Amino acid sequence: MAYIIALNPIIIGSEADSTGRLISGAPKYLDAARTQVDWAAVADSKMMVAAGTALIAGLMTILMGVWGRYPLGLATGLGLNAMLAYAIAPQMTWAQAMGLVVWEGILITLLVMTGIRTAVFRAVPPPMRTAISVGIGLFVTFVGLMDAGVVRKPAGSTPVELGINGSLMGWPIAVCITGFLLLVILYTRKVRGAMLLSILLTSVLAVVVEAVFKVGPTFLADGSKKATGWALNVPKLPSAADFASPSLGTLGKVDMLGAFSPEGHFSFKVFLGLLLLVFSLLLADFFDTVGTVVAIGQEGDLLNDKGNPPHLQQILTVDSVAAMAGGLGGVSSNTSYIESAAGVGEGARTGLASVVTGIAFLLSIFLTPIVDMIPSEAAAPVLAFVGYLMMSQVAHVDWDDVEDGIPAFLTIVLMPFAYSITTGIGAGFIVYCLIKLIKGKAAQVHPLLWAVSALFVLYFGQGILMSLIDKL
Repeated sequence: MAYIIALNPIIIGSEADSTGRLISGAPKYLDAARTQVDWAAVADSKMMVAAGTALIAGLMTILMGVWGRYPLGLATGLGLNAMLAYAIAPQMTWAQAMGLVVWEGILITLLVMTGIRTAVFRAVPPPMRTAISVGIGLFVTFVGLMDAGVVRKPAGSTPVELGINGSLMGWPIAVCITGFLLLVILYTRKVRGAMLLSILLTSVLAVVVEAVFKVGPTFLADGSKKATGWALNVPKLPSAADFASPSLGTLGKVDMLGAFSPEGHFSFKVFLGLLLLVFSLLLADFFDTVGTVVAIGQEGDLLNDKGNPPHLQQILTVDSVAAMAGGLGGVSSNTSYIESAAGVGEGARTGLASVVTGIAFLLSIFLTPIVDMIPSEAAAPVLAFVGYLMMSQVAHVDWDDVEDGIPAFLTIVLMPFAYSITTGIGAGFIVYCLIKLIKGKAAQVHPLLWAVSALFVLYFGQGILMSLIDKL
């Protein structure tokens, strides 16, 4: 799981909000036209996010071990952080965006306390839980390939293409491919910590390549682009001074009410729009956990005869509190991690494994300056590989049964194709209920699943709702 300490800063720490500022509060750009990036400010921002990511992950994972008593690690959620950085923060300040994460965490905690989240968890049929897990894996893979430039958006009419004009060109892409092959070798040889080792060794290779060939960044100081440059940060060795004292500057930078009154007064239209944003965060966080908890239980043979894990209420409580903690820590919502399967695969069966993992996260706060040497091309292979690990669950879906197969298919493919975890989950649920209704089996669908599907119908119709709100 330690790769998130390197990856979250690249996503959260390097993106600007609506005011052009980083999550650290510093301006991202040196000019008003936002063409010249202040790379020193970006580096400082990423260090803060790295330290905050390790701290919150450590505390929440220890809480899972002590209270949830389940071998499950928690950290900033992939997909959730991308939604926050690329869809929500550009509409407001970072503090306001984190405030929405806290509100989402509060709401989802209330759902747990009232038993609704547990009931919904049990209402989701096993094939759909599996499809959610697989879809998230493909989504994360796509994010990794895009971050590394192995797949990118071309200037032409096609949505995406391989590398540059269909060719894998440049040292950064070569480093990424080498990292993936290295990870495959390490994993095949059953080397423990294969993913983390892959990131570190590939980063060292990237530092050497940069020192010898002077590749440079993709985005140059004059505002131009170099297609064969490093995508987000140029790999370099940290100095000894960087390890002196980690900065936790993201902690507490939360504005709970500012997003609801952007011009100093309450707006009903803005309020409804933000409710839709919080709802989308809640849905993604709500159901990301479903696939993960079940997948870990299947891996460790921890599920009961109904396919549910032990201590489910406590597990979901910790996961919900972690969402709030991620917002308060300025590192995005924390959630359960599918990589916990690595620990279960090595024999973890109790919460003690989570306590040890959490302590390791806390110790890693002092190693966060290493993040500055890690390019996205070194982290991307791990994202792609996580997709493979999650894809393995697809065998649990009965593809010959259209009642399960079609909803599962839509769930899986729409996550990467629509670039939205929530979209995949919603489409799958709606079609699942629809097929059951057509086949005269509506009674087999849990009432809560009907309710959630109805909410998703509203979610998909938010464009129409917003247009109606505009007319108010």
